Amino acid sequence: MSKEHPAPAILFYCLSSILMTVTNKVVLSSYNFNMLFLVLAMQSICTVLMLMLFSNLGLLTHRKYNSYDAKRWFPISFALVLMIYTGGKAVKYMAISLFTVFKNLTIILIAYGEVTFFRGSPVTPLIFAAFCMLILSSVIAGWSDISSGNVIKKGQEDVPIFVPYFWMAANCLTTAGFSLFLRARIKDFQFKDFDTVYYNNLLSIPVLVVCSLLFEGGAFAESYARFVSPGEESGDLFWLVTAITVSSVSAFAISYGGSWCVRVTSSTTYSMIGALNKLPISVSGMIFFADPVTFGSVSSVFIAFVGGIFYAYAKNQQAQQNKGLPVPVTDPSINKHGLREGNGVDMAVFDADDKLKK
Repeated sequence: MSKEHPAPAILFYCLSSILMTVTNKVVLSSYNFNMLFLVLAMQSICTVLMLMLFSNLGLLTHRKYNSYDAKRWFPISFALVLMIYTGGKAVKYMAISLFTVFKNLTIILIAYGEVTFFRGSPVTPLIFAAFCMLILSSVIAGWSDISSGNVIKKGQEDVPIFVPYFWMAANCLTTAGFSLFLRARIKDFQFKDFDTVYYNNLLSIPVLVVCSLLFEGGAFAESYARFVSPGEESGDLFWLVTAITVSSVSAFAISYGGSWCVRVTSSTTYSMIGALNKLPISVSGMIFFADPVTFGSVSSVFIAFVGGIFYAYAKNQQAQQNKGLPVPVTDPSINKHGLREGNGVDMAVFDADDKLKK
């Protein structure tokens, strides 16, 4: 199977994303370590160091740093940090069930943005049905909160009602912008996967460090008192560092998997996979971690799974239909018969995916 085939990229991204979700949950939730920007900065630093090590060992190659590419790529890295920051703010104030519904709605925004701005594949009725099923699954999963009107997260009841919606809207827009911009820039720069990983993480480091210094001063003092100063919880420092190290290694995998997946599929598929890869986590929670097994939780997983099947089937249909489409005659070297003049090679018909790769 070729590396350009989407199946290996999707599988690799799913596995790395699940590993990243679990390790970050351990770091940020199990140890109550409230310094997200610092964790992300450490993950980016680890990823860059691993790239440099593997490059020196001859195991991989990546484009070397140059200021021209860095200046043009920096907006993508900044958009990534904005997406993370607004998402953290939205989760802080909004109930997680409603947050998930809005995140799934973002997939529709990305799909139509891809069609409007980048001439992506059209949103067919079957694809739209898959989106609706994914949204329905998240509504069912969080119905108890949604039906009772629990928009504000517990502990944040004194916050005005517009605050969670503001941060949620900002996160939807930055998520869609990052996904679409990343896809376009990868093609424009002709970056290979490790080039994307290198520039994305390297340029994110200063932004993440500055954000940590600006917004996480109080959390740093609290974490220092808990994990470093002598006390009952200071023994957890070793396990916290171990968990952060594992999450940093998984960050390298998800950086590569995400870049690979975006390049060989689309921004919409990339976002759809990001939503669907929560299914095995939900199932494992019910099987291994005593999460409540209710009609709503089981129905939610089942509907999302069927939605994923619908989406995969619809994209496969599109791929079959796109094969053999004539190339628009925009190249002056192609004559009216669809032949590239001067070499006698018929360039009139080729796979639609190849048009994106050229």
